Amino acid sequence: MSLSDAELAAQLAATAGRILLQVRDCGLVAGQALGKTGDQTANQFLCHALRAQRPADGLLSEEEKDNAERLDQSRVWIIDPVDGTREYGEARADWAVHVGLAIDGVASIGAVALPGLDIVLRSDQPQPLPPGAPIPRMLVSRSRPAKEALAVAELLSAELLPMGSAGAKAMAVVRGEAEIYLHTDGQYEWDSCAPVAVAAAHGLHVSRADGSPLVYNRQDTYMPDLLICRPEWTERVLAAMRSL
Repeated sequence: MSLSDAELAAQLAATAGRILLQVRDCGLVAGQALGKTGDQTANQFLCHALRAQRPADGLLSEEEKDNAERLDQSRVWIIDPVDGTREYGEARADWAVHVGLAIDGVASIGAVALPGLDIVLRSDQPQPLPPGAPIPRMLVSRSRPAKEALAVAELLSAELLPMGSAGAKAMAVVRGEAEIYLHTDGQYEWDSCAPVAVAAAHGLHVSRADGSPLVYNRQDTYMPDLLICRPEWTERVLAAMRSL
């Protein structure tokens, strides 16, 4: 059976999510070891499957040693086997599996599994955005909200919603649970590639915090900031950022 890129991303994310739930629910590993075991197990599955299904493509994973050959490739899969290891280990629902494909530096195709909610959101199956709230809801880190995000929230009189992983926060905007996800404390390409592809496909604004494009498959995989928000809030968020 030949799968499209989007179908492959969704199947991989869903299967990795099921594997992670089985690892956690078996009760044989706990604490920090659980996060490490889950990460490594899901990563092995995803990397082996991608190399079998798309041998000509590049691959970048949080859990694999980087291979500079990807820099010369147009198509590069960018994956995060467990986005939100802490939340995964605590049996929360706000963690995710990211399977994204960057084409010529653009997050083009993606699937984000939320295994705790038994949901996979896909770039090839966009749904209409639910109505937004009149007072914006803004997603921030559970443990260390960035000062810029807090300042923007104050300028917009936004309601703060603490949440775990980057993927969970991005998908909360897709699902209509929030209007704005602004992150300014730094991430890596695997933290946002799949969520950005899914969010863009659903009609959301995606960019750097200053409005400039997000570029993937770079030698330095660090990404300083990220904005995912409903289109009606884009200019107000960017103006608030410029005023800081």
